[in-house]
Amino acid sequence: MTTRTFRIMVRGSFDALTAEQHAELTAEAAEHDVLQAKFTDEGHLTYDLSARPFFTFRFLEYGEAEEDVVAASVRAETAAELWLTDRGYGYKNLKSQAQDMTLAAVGARGKQEARKKH
Repeated sequence: MTTRTFRIMVRGSFDALTAEQHAELTAEAAEHDVLQAKFTDEGHLTYDLSARPFFTFRFLEYGEAEEDVVAASVRAETAAELWLTDRGYGYKNLKSQAQDMTLAAVGARGKQEARKKH
């Protein structure tokens, strides 16, 4: 059976941050800049507190069947909640969105590469 790769984004917003927490997140903002966004197994967090209180975690998860995306989404949401809770950050409105990369449309570059092989 083929392993499927799922890209999962968990979005939410920080809630009731203390001045200290806000300062801490602001000091680390360069590490979490949306221009550096990537999908990783452990999850990559991006935010811009100077613009708005929203954040996004990007996770890579895996499964063997299309239905595994549901369990993968739950694992990603749980990992995001754990990260936030361990640091004492308040949050609300967590929602996840998943994409099965085996079902993703091939872009122009991918089509060019495929034509070269045939």
